[in-house]
Amino acid sequence: MDSGPIRRRLALGLAVLTAAGLLAVAAPGEAQAAASAYCPGRKVRVLSFSTGTVLVYKRGGYLCAVTLAKKPGTKRQMSVSVQARGNRPVVDAGRFAHHAGPVTVHAGRRCVWLKGGDGAGKFSTRWILC
Repeated sequence: MDSGPIRRRLALGLAVLTAAGLLAVAAPGEAQAAASAYCPGRKVRVLSFSTGTVLVYKRGGYLCAVTLAKKPGTKRQMSVSVQARGNRPVVDAGRFAHHAGPVTVHAGRRCVWLKGGDGAGKFSTRWILC
């Protein structure tokens, strides 16, 4: 049995995996692209504040939010909170180096209130996405 075609396929697969790994290492600053890995759905809001950004995604009746640091690396107090009207907020808070969240709530067609922050920077919306 000739093993040439099998070796060529294995070499091609290894080359593809290597290229994918190099691309992932070459672009670590693509924070917003990485956020889509945390939350499914389509991006509906980008909320910027002094030390970070909150990305909000929606899929079906669910809403997902993640806070990303503008300068990732050192651990600091970060948080993200999503509250659908009539329910309690869902919160992720702690000392993180890159992001807080994701947090997901079932909002249906109800308004939501987003809160959070990164270090000294804080944000809070009113009822949005009604």
